[in-house]
Amino acid sequence: MKKLLITLVVCCCSVMLFSQKITVTSGSVDFVNNQKVIQFVFTFENMGVGKMSEIEYVEKKVSDYNNKEAGRGDQWRESWIRDRETRFVPKFKELFDKHMEKFGIVVGDVNSEGAEYRIAVNTDFTEPGFNVGVVRKNAEIDLTCKVYSIATGAEVAVIKVYNASANNFWGTDFDTGFRIQECYAKAGRELAKFLIKKAKLK
Repeated sequence: MKKLLITLVVCCCSVMLFSQKITVTSGSVDFVNNQKVIQFVFTFENMGVGKMSEIEYVEKKVSDYNNKEAGRGDQWRESWIRDRETRFVPKFKELFDKHMEKFGIVVGDVNSEGAEYRIAVNTDFTEPGFNVGVVRKNAEIDLTCKVYSIATGAEVAVIKVYNASANNFWGTDFDTGFRIQECYAKAGRELAKFLIKKAKLK
């Protein structure tokens, strides 16, 4: 029992030390008022991964995997890119939608009609984390969300999301894609809650 309590305290402290933070670095979030649709686009430009650039990280992973098994690294690279559109972006949108729809706001893409604003979400940093059973490191992401007026192209706000991390409580998140996917889910949910609170939506 004592060991269990110590483990829980350590986990709670880790969450507190590395908890997600959202800040508005310029402009205002009042743009969300009276909106029905907000367009989203997602980019991964100049993204850091761990202590490397994305290019360095991908090259190393591909080489390491291919050295272990021919073609495995190439398959990994395809999954690394594919997961963005099939797992990460959908999860972000799903959780953002879940919280904003109660205020009559839904997520759209660049072809969605009726939107006055577009949020360009760039992933600045990804920590893939790892889970090898007895030892693990949480995944996390940092995002820059730039809000533009669709009519004029003017930038109306910049919102930073730091340390978005949401791993499986039971420690069964052995798949890298799953770990990162849950970070995007957390980011989408917390960004929605942040906008709701700051813009005082009712």
